[in-house]
Amino acid sequence: MRKRTLVAIGAFVAMAGAVAAVTVPAQAGTAKPSKKALEIGRQVLAANDGWAAEGTGTTGGSAADADQVFVVRNRAELIAALGGDNATNATNSTPKIIYVSGTIDANVDDNNQPLTCADYADPEYSLDAYLAAYDPAVWGMDTKPSGPLEDARVRSAKNQTARAMVYVGSNTTIIGLRGSKITGMNLMVSKVDNVILRNLAFEDANDCFAAWTPTDGSAGNWNSLYDTVSVIGSTHVWVDHNNFSDGNNTDDQQPVYLGRPYQGHDGLLDITKAADLVTVSHNRFFDHDKTMLIGSTNTVGADVDKLRVTIRNNEFSGVGQRLPRVRFGKVDVYNNFYRLTDEDTFEYAWGVGVYSAIYAENNFFLRSADIPLGDFVYNWGGTAMTEIGTLVRVGTQKPVAVSLVEAFNASSDTDTDLGTDAGWVPALRAGPVLPTAVVQTTVPKQAGAGKLGL
Repeated sequence: MRKRTLVAIGAFVAMAGAVAAVTVPAQAGTAKPSKKALEIGRQVLAANDGWAAEGTGTTGGSAADADQVFVVRNRAELIAALGGDNATNATNSTPKIIYVSGTIDANVDDNNQPLTCADYADPEYSLDAYLAAYDPAVWGMDTKPSGPLEDARVRSAKNQTARAMVYVGSNTTIIGLRGSKITGMNLMVSKVDNVILRNLAFEDANDCFAAWTPTDGSAGNWNSLYDTVSVIGSTHVWVDHNNFSDGNNTDDQQPVYLGRPYQGHDGLLDITKAADLVTVSHNRFFDHDKTMLIGSTNTVGADVDKLRVTIRNNEFSGVGQRLPRVRFGKVDVYNNFYRLTDEDTFEYAWGVGVYSAIYAENNFFLRSADIPLGDFVYNWGGTAMTEIGTLVRVGTQKPVAVSLVEAFNASSDTDTDLGTDAGWVPALRAGPVLPTAVVQTTVPKQAGAGKLGL
């Protein structure tokens, strides 16, 4: 297959605010952005729209020159648009707007030919041999795997990481055109500032070489490496109108190894390591387990006074946990719709971690009658969270006003009660908060990729 070249498009005359003529070669998979798409690509986060509006605000690549506006259709073109070298693209702060057309699969070579797990595997790695070597009956449960087979697994993982992890620089907007998709990728927004991700459908960031960790919990666990999007140590990030899921490769389909479910996916959108000033709006998170982790360590350090995140008008459907789980951060969670009806996969919604300060207002839960109200909050070492205006509905019954924090406290048989005052009140919000009763109908109509009309 002929390697496609990167397409740069002269898309916008910034001073006049007019759209210039766009010429895109007629190649398979090419999509010409509409006038509306070109205008949306220049949009910035509105004033006061959550924590990402703090200070300088979030403008992404809105100031991009015409030669820094691109349509990309495969991994190689995306890497080129981001700067040309995945190893250094995170340092490319030139304003840029990147439109994704069609499906971009990260698991391909430089000629866009597909790569499988077998292609990444080190010659000395074998899953059967790995399972035999680290079987708890052989290896035990007190020590993490080490030795030749673990070394071979790590080398295999590095091979996949070189393709799956794609790095984004500062002052970047990435926006999906109609029907576009990104699959198998861990998009890394790491130690940069001013990034916008909109109208993208992220699927199946699957780790071929998940690590066995016998010391994780009482029975051990498999731990995967990749999120679909990782916001690490970055500031001013706006994540809006995207889809996040495992696609057709959900973890509940995976086998059980060493007595524990094999898990090929980590987070859908994780915000960690002193990341700060993030707004997450109008997204759909579905068909996944560990959904959104904010803060990755209990250790007091760089995360203090960081991890300030707004999560508003999102839909969470068929997800297991971390909606979100929070450490340290002041996190504003309002007007979200939670469709949590599978008692076999659901664990909890709001995880209250150490030094966390969650402010949850006017969120709507559709739940299975088999999921107790006390299960929607979990105490991971926190002390308090503010909760206002929650409604819960079972099936077609009338919604009921509840306090999920009080339900957790009433159901807990240990000394883990949570207080009801997070100690702060959000000031940065995009207009009036919706009445909770309309969240169940309004949010699903507006959340997710494809809802911007592109």
